Amino acid sequence: MSIYDVQIKTLQGADADLAQYRGRAVLIVNVASKCGLTPQYTGLQQLAADYAERGLVVLGVPCNQFGGQEPGSADEIAEFCDVNYGVTFPMTEKVEVNGAGRHPLYDLLTAVPDAAGDAGDIQWNFEKFVVGRDGQVVARLRPRTTPESPELVDAVEKALAA
Repeated sequence: MSIYDVQIKTLQGADADLAQYRGRAVLIVNVASKCGLTPQYTGLQQLAADYAERGLVVLGVPCNQFGGQEPGSADEIAEFCDVNYGVTFPMTEKVEVNGAGRHPLYDLLTAVPDAAGDAGDIQWNFEKFVVGRDGQVVARLRPRTTPESPELVDAVEKALAA
């Protein structure tokens, strides 16, 4: 199973066909508007802009499971991202990434280990997964890894080169 098989909705409530990203690299990030890591939106938007022509899609996945840091409605999340960070990359509906209500997308993603070999639950907002052009996860980076970090940029470059 790959991300292309997962059903999820857009932030606006429409069906988000992840199969539309087949053949592209995707950076999936669980995001939140009221987190100390929220300024990472700036770097995520920059990655989306810098690598779009080469085939990268950044996909934001709002989640309110960590300290209630994404309490807003879909409209409030969209407005916050636009006004404060100029976000143009696609966003999904707000989902749970851990626990019994974990969204199927995160069932897939959390099975993948990070560079230290640790798989399992998402640690906090802004955990990142780089998905290759074939729909398989090629890298998992923890929340404090910034969008500008060499580890993330290298993972994106490798996913785009494959």
